[in-house]
Amino acid sequence: MTDPRFSYLQTPCLLVDEARMQRNIHRLSDHAVTLGVSLRPHLKTTKSVEAARYVLADGNGPATVSTLAEAEVFAAAGIRDILYGVGICASKLDRIIALHRAGCRVTVLLDCAAQAEAVASASRAAGIVIPALIEIDSDGHRSGLSPNDPALVEVGRILVNGGAELTGVLCHAGGSYGSVGRDAHVKCAEQERLAVVQAADALRAAGLPCPVVSVGSTPTAHAAKDLTGVTELRAGVYVFFDLVMAGIGACSVDDIALSVLTTVIGHQKEREWTICDAGWMAMSRDRGTAAQRVDQGYGIVCDSAGVPIPGLIMVQANQEHGVIARHPDFKGAIPTLPVDTQLRILPNHACATAAQHSGYHVVPKEAGAPLMKWSRFGGW
Repeated sequence: MTDPRFSYLQTPCLLVDEARMQRNIHRLSDHAVTLGVSLRPHLKTTKSVEAARYVLADGNGPATVSTLAEAEVFAAAGIRDILYGVGICASKLDRIIALHRAGCRVTVLLDCAAQAEAVASASRAAGIVIPALIEIDSDGHRSGLSPNDPALVEVGRILVNGGAELTGVLCHAGGSYGSVGRDAHVKCAEQERLAVVQAADALRAAGLPCPVVSVGSTPTAHAAKDLTGVTELRAGVYVFFDLVMAGIGACSVDDIALSVLTTVIGHQKEREWTICDAGWMAMSRDRGTAAQRVDQGYGIVCDSAGVPIPGLIMVQANQEHGVIARHPDFKGAIPTLPVDTQLRILPNHACATAAQHSGYHVVPKEAGAPLMKWSRFGGW
């Protein structure tokens, strides 16, 4: 039976399960306390001030963002300690300075001398000491310096001698998203820790400050057993989780707090297809589970209460049409879903699916309570 609270909603739209979301938040927060490190949540998944209030312990930081638009919106909402976790370029430094002048401490990220010189020059020109972290590469996944690269000390000295602030080092174990199972994630977490601690030791041995030693990815943040030498932990998608995270064992399908509400609009009976009004414009083009052991198509199909329907996935997505059908590996019976039936689709990638929408309809943890509405923003 369709939840009567959904009857007025125009589909497709985003739903958030408040109880699951809070459970996810508390799980990682408690783990950070156990490990003896602070938690700097990444707000890029939700891009919502209302959601940020749940994630941030005291409401004003520390926080991580992936765009300056995020930094500006969250700073305007009163968050005062923000890490911009994407490599800085000179053309963005005026916005960094404006945020500092407005009372928000924004730390930038860099991994080369050219970036360090730009930050130092902007600091001198503005009369503001811009804090910076040097990015360390632990697994060849993306950007960053290796811990033993001589450029590490060079970059640090440019910042310190040029008028900026060397805050420390940061690592993102992005390779963990391709590792399956807790044991693999534990190894990735220790590899990440060793890399960033080695880099911190190198800076200190050269007489440079390194108060912050930051690590984090959702898989390694949850799997880490020992963070000796680390000061802070970062993660983002854990707030909602998704099918990619479930596919690598970082969570279970029952942990996924985000879904797309959709309505059945037709059938192709000879193909056993059910057509719904959530296409790739609602789900995104992300097919992150395609490379995993179990390909979940464009998402797992659930009833309107959020309970997965055995054997059903979204197998195809056009712009505004989704095709729901039997998973190739499922041999059991599949139900008939009449026109106007409301369903929920669990997404492959929470960040990508959320980016297709302007807001969230939040299902409260209190049974029968009215839905809440949270705004969401985008842009750079």
